[in-house]
Amino acid sequence: MSDSSPLPPVRLHTEAELARDALSTPLLSRAARLARWAGPDTRVDAGGGLVDEQLPAAAEALGLSGDDAAADASEAWRVAVDAGLVEVVDEDEGTVTAGEDLALLTAGSPQDVLAVWLSAVETVLADASVPDLDGLVDEEGEVDLSALDWDPAGEAEFLDGVLGNLYLLTAGEDPPGAPVPLPALAASVIVPSDMGEPTNDVLEQVSDAMMRLDDQFRMLEPVGFVAYRPVDEALMADADEEPAAPVDDTDVSRYGMVRLTPLGLYGMRARLLEAGYAAPAVGDLADKGADALLDGTAQFPPGAAQAETEQWLQRRESLAAARELLAAARGSDAGAPLRRLRCQQALSLVGASAEPALREVLDDAELGGLARVWLTEHGAVDVPAPSEAMVYWLTIDTVAAQLAAEGNSEELRALVEGLARQHGGFFDAVWRVDHPATADVLEAMGRLHPDKKVAKEARKAAFKARSQQGG
Repeated sequence: MSDSSPLPPVRLHTEAELARDALSTPLLSRAARLARWAGPDTRVDAGGGLVDEQLPAAAEALGLSGDDAAADASEAWRVAVDAGLVEVVDEDEGTVTAGEDLALLTAGSPQDVLAVWLSAVETVLADASVPDLDGLVDEEGEVDLSALDWDPAGEAEFLDGVLGNLYLLTAGEDPPGAPVPLPALAASVIVPSDMGEPTNDVLEQVSDAMMRLDDQFRMLEPVGFVAYRPVDEALMADADEEPAAPVDDTDVSRYGMVRLTPLGLYGMRARLLEAGYAAPAVGDLADKGADALLDGTAQFPPGAAQAETEQWLQRRESLAAARELLAAARGSDAGAPLRRLRCQQALSLVGASAEPALREVLDDAELGGLARVWLTEHGAVDVPAPSEAMVYWLTIDTVAAQLAAEGNSEELRALVEGLARQHGGFFDAVWRVDHPATADVLEAMGRLHPDKKVAKEARKAAFKARSQQGG
């Protein structure tokens, strides 16, 4: 991802909802319980970790049992320390007390709770970048670091890249929420974008990355960052072993499925913003002016643009909002047609009380056409018919806006075909339209129209328009 290109807008849950989600995550709730469990007799080692002798009692306090109970208790304690829920009082004695942030979980604002949760996330992400050391313990119980091929910065960068791509896939969905197959996610950071058929070496790298991600996503799920369906254990069985039950090799979900939770979407956006990325969220523009709304939503997907506009309108009286939108839609710059399209879409969400604002611009060369459309759609009476010049100007403006919003889409191709078919002598008249985008629109029509004769007419008209404009 480039930090100079804005990311797709995301729709976040309210901070109150997210804070409730954060408090109910297994890892943070365990960390809070251990912080309250700790007392004068609790002891930590030099790194702040709970001493081994006290792990069984900590696990019991959390209601944990089984082989992983001590490890889970140790992880929860580490999160409690890193998130400020526990504070080491005396490093030499290993004594602790409740941290200042523990009270925030019950008496703080939603933002306070989410700040604590983000600290917990950073601890888990750091742990997730550390390889499994179990196979590196020598006969004396020491870790043989010389046998470890580990690049801490590279591993953290790999995980950040994967989560960034997962964010892109999640934010780009409208609405978000569909899980992503683990193989596709791993391939997105391994396979070069210009590679056609992946080589065996690349496929092996993807397979290795999947196994790493399987472990990492298992770690990120208890903190509420992702919802994860792990890789089917049967896929990792030895080839000589018979599967316990028949398996469907075509079921992609067996290879792992992952999605960011609403909480994870919030957390990932917070990390991206801190790293300097432009990561918009629906609602960011609600307190801004209409110019910021129309420019800001210009490249939003339709659903996100409507949601942003609805929030903007909720804070304003309809008539005043309509006047502000219309004023912001004026202009002859390259972005003006798309602003007017977004203005028209926004005005479709306001009620009949906005009618005076639309009547005020009926004689406006840039806004008169869209005003007539709105008034007609709302059943207004005494709406003056547009002149032929206004009809053609609005046509050019609309196609220019669609080009800016969608490029050479199938919808635009259909619009171009319809215009040429429905208006006899269209190209003979339209090249004279006094609109900055006339030549560009006619060139696009020549490129998009499937009929060679019509396409040639469009290109000739574009040449005339450009000559008229002095280009």
